[in-house]
Amino acid sequence: MAEVSRARAIPLLLAVAVATATFPIRMLRWRLLLRAADGSPLPAAPLWHAVAIGFMANNLLPFRAGELVRCYAAARLTGERLTAAISSVAVERVFDGLTVVALLSLALFAADLPSSLVVGGVSVSIARAAWIAGLVSAAALVMALAVVLAPERAEALIRRVLPAGRVTERLVALIDGFRHGLATLRSPGRLAGVVAWSVVLWLVNAASFWIAFAAFDLPVGFAGALLLQGLLVFGIAVPSTPGYVGVFEAVIGAVLLLYGVPASRGAAYALVYHATTFLPIILLGAWSLLRTGLSLGEMRREPALDA
Repeated sequence: MAEVSRARAIPLLLAVAVATATFPIRMLRWRLLLRAADGSPLPAAPLWHAVAIGFMANNLLPFRAGELVRCYAAARLTGERLTAAISSVAVERVFDGLTVVALLSLALFAADLPSSLVVGGVSVSIARAAWIAGLVSAAALVMALAVVLAPERAEALIRRVLPAGRVTERLVALIDGFRHGLATLRSPGRLAGVVAWSVVLWLVNAASFWIAFAAFDLPVGFAGALLLQGLLVFGIAVPSTPGYVGVFEAVIGAVLLLYGVPASRGAAYALVYHATTFLPIILLGAWSLLRTGLSLGEMRREPALDA
């Protein structure tokens, strides 16, 4: 593809380095969430290996299996309970969701887009979409605070409002795991640290998209990178192919079309960005497997553990 060959190497390599930096940031944040039984911090090295192995597995296995692989690796390498690792990842995902939606709301207000767009033959107001995203963000924050401050009442409310069934039980189980995971955040300083690292994580991730725009001379600013990131997170939220191949490129191409980027150039950007940021974590994860002696196949087959 001609568009791929015209990509500039220096901004692309810088974007890859910035994207890869999000993984140690994830480890630092996870270290605040997953603590030893006595509340002390766990060693950084085993948590880093678990992060590298888990995100490598996400790129190689379908249905986000890497999340369970990461939890299993952390339990094996630190000696902590698997349920504690799973609870901490559940809390991590809540902070991710709140942060991404908040940044998406800001992006919709700041993005240099027409006042309205035609999507599927329907005119969509950008201002209205921004207000809706803001309200969703505020509602999600209120719901999260309700679970934090009164988890038993939140569980009772869900059982009262929703009919008995699998969805209700999954929501209750999520609240229960969230509650156990939040037990490590009784310290206001630790909670503030998780919030701060969440913001840093997703700003750095958006910066990698923004820097990569320069490699293809795309006329999209940082607000566009935040918009792309937010819509991409929603687009790949449903577990699908290993590494989100196909869905990842489709969402990026659709967002860049909003900025008038030709489909061929948008496709080239998506393909190159995905391929180049895909490789480093696979290599880091493979190195961690060799260092720790763990087996990816063994972790996929291992039943749930609890000490």
